[in-house]
Amino acid sequence: MQAIQASVACARVQAKAPGAARAPCRPVSAFGAARFQAAPRTRFPPVAAPARRAAHVARADPRPWTEKDCKLVLSDGSVFKGRSFGAKGTAVGEVVFNTSITGYQEIMTDPSYAGQFVCFTHPHIGNVGINEDDEESTKCHLGGVIVRDNSPIVSNYRATKSLPEYLEEQGVLGIADVDTRALTRVVRNYGCLNGVITTDLSKSDEELVAMAKEFDIVGKDLIATVTTDKVYDWNNGTIEEWEFSPAAAKAREDDQLHIVAYDFGIKRNILRRLASYNCRITVVPASFKADDVLAMNPDGIFFSNGPGDPSAVPYAVEECAKLLGKKPAFGICMGHQVMGQAMGGKTFKLKFGHHGGNHPIRNEMGKTIEISAQNHNFAVDPETLPADVKVTHVNLNDGTCAGMFCEAKQAVSIQYHPEASPGPHDSDVCFDLFVKMVRDAKKAGAAV
Repeated sequence: MQAIQASVACARVQAKAPGAARAPCRPVSAFGAARFQAAPRTRFPPVAAPARRAAHVARADPRPWTEKDCKLVLSDGSVFKGRSFGAKGTAVGEVVFNTSITGYQEIMTDPSYAGQFVCFTHPHIGNVGINEDDEESTKCHLGGVIVRDNSPIVSNYRATKSLPEYLEEQGVLGIADVDTRALTRVVRNYGCLNGVITTDLSKSDEELVAMAKEFDIVGKDLIATVTTDKVYDWNNGTIEEWEFSPAAAKAREDDQLHIVAYDFGIKRNILRRLASYNCRITVVPASFKADDVLAMNPDGIFFSNGPGDPSAVPYAVEECAKLLGKKPAFGICMGHQVMGQAMGGKTFKLKFGHHGGNHPIRNEMGKTIEISAQNHNFAVDPETLPADVKVTHVNLNDGTCAGMFCEAKQAVSIQYHPEASPGPHDSDVCFDLFVKMVRDAKKAGAAV
């Protein structure tokens, strides 16, 4: 405080004596004092300001893509006008908002967004372009991208193309210059609404509203549109320069485990994290038969994330029910919901879902709080679960079930994304716990 007062007093003295030489306001070294006593500054003659241009000189547009007017029309009749980027045409989907500040490429390539338009609440999107390393699947699965500002400049050492160029290649419509705050409030207050994005301005608003009302994501099997059509193996873990978990390094000191992963729309970073924990993964289609899985004699079974309504995939629930109790099982997001139904529970649709990288979760077992990445529109109803299934995690925003554990079946699941991508790493420990559960079961079986 004394130093601050001395500084203020010194400033006042200098203000009263503008012609006086400036003195240092605090003790300085001999070198510092010598610098204050240096020769006076050289004064340069004033430079005349450049003459004002007589007329506006147009600058070259930095955008290597073309834009045109387009609009987003919601099923409630709301109309948002903007500028198109990406593909041209007309698309219909369910409008959701995502609150993540970074990671737009991971979000767009997450198969869980199939059938949806994503409104990014962060206003500036596209500034780091697109690169191959950040893709979570083989393509962009969402139906449309809604942003406030589409960056005209790409600046990132890994970027190979711009966001509009990528969307055009993928056949996905984008709309910019939208009041995304207003749109987010509409979805928050009234729930998920269907919408239509179009560059065809000859279509009337009434026609587009009718199209939006006809679309419904409930009861639609979207998993069939994103799952793999063949069995394949995955062994690539997180690259060394990005690895952050000491537990993963420790797991690689033990024998490798074999995990069969059901692909309901699996993200690559889930596979990377499992591989980082010394797992060899065999990925199978969503409709793969339980008997064929058991014939592989895996050490554990994984049920992945995916899009849409879990009630629309009874075939997945049936096969899951046959497998639970036979091998240790772990489910994420859609896998969590499928496991919930397989154990006798029911699911329901949330008002506007959870989409973002900052959702707080309470771990009831460890009495800890995790900040999690989430992306889902449905949830498990804990009141419908049997007595031997315990709720282990709770979403602190709305109290919904975020995790379950059934000791008798050695089955654990979480509603959120421990692999993040994008998002925090708080929940990466879930992979460690699953691997330990599998390893303990394997040792117990060997002992018998």
